[in-house]
Amino acid sequence: MARAGATTKARAVIPQLGWNEIRPASVVLVSGAEDVLAERAITMLRDFLRGEDPALEVSDLEADGYRRGELMTLASPSLFGEPRLIRVAGVERASDDFLIDALEYLGQPAESTTLVLRHRSGVRGKKLLDAVRAGTGGGIEIVCAELKRDAEKQDFAAAEFRAASRKISPGALRALVAAFSDDLRELSSACRQLISDAPGDITDGVVAKYYGGRVETNSFAVADAAIAGRHGEALIALRHALDSGADPVPMVAAFAMKVRTMAKVSGVRGGGPQVASSLGLAPWQVDRARRDLAGWDDEGLARAIEALAATDAAVKGAERDPVFALERLVGIISARGRDLR
Repeated sequence: MARAGATTKARAVIPQLGWNEIRPASVVLVSGAEDVLAERAITMLRDFLRGEDPALEVSDLEADGYRRGELMTLASPSLFGEPRLIRVAGVERASDDFLIDALEYLGQPAESTTLVLRHRSGVRGKKLLDAVRAGTGGGIEIVCAELKRDAEKQDFAAAEFRAASRKISPGALRALVAAFSDDLRELSSACRQLISDAPGDITDGVVAKYYGGRVETNSFAVADAAIAGRHGEALIALRHALDSGADPVPMVAAFAMKVRTMAKVSGVRGGGPQVASSLGLAPWQVDRARRDLAGWDDEGLARAIEALAATDAAVKGAERDPVFALERLVGIISARGRDLR
């Protein structure tokens, strides 16, 4: 789960937790640009507090349209002493009035009150954030950094099913993330729909039934499965891609791009932008290639490159059956270039 960067960690003395680790505190700072995670965390906190006391009083404030005294009024004790949850949105756009009141409030938080501060990014409100992170008010921070890698999105989706006590197969999880990889909000909605509508365990077939039209199997998806050694999955993806009209020539090109990047990175030690620059690659490409190289050796890479050259010629007319040539290539790549005869 994402955490704050090194600079924030160095000065923060309060707990910094992931979105699904949220818990009650007098002040809860929800930071980071991933709104879906922030919304989910705040909802989980509300549901927990309401489960503790159904009389929970929930109030919402907009930090940019705030007027002096509103926070103190909402946090003041009521006649019957109901617990309070005060949610403040847009702290990164906060008015001066809000910042003044919020800093004053941190000095003496109200009893039985949970104050949630939602701050996406930027320097506005830095003094308030620094005070919270320094421990003033006895708060915690929930870090909702943007999810960029598929592995992070798979972790998010898996947590959704785990929270609902539902099981999802690894293949179904990968297919679901592939279908909604560009929109975390849609991925979250898809998870909730499956949890609500699909009985039993969530299998590959269930995901295909609900979202088969959204799973855009492409050349790189086939290559990724084969390079990871998932032969059956790669063949299924290959046939699906071909049935959907994919051209064999660019499919071979996708394999070639990934395998050649792996060959470049293989044997190179060190890290950072300098290594990536020396290879003519972006740092993320180096990181990805190193992950892909797990289980490969130099001989396997050499054989894979030879197979790529032969398959490239085959799909361009050197052989009668380009589909067979592609399937043969998938077998060689999935075996990580080893001769299994």
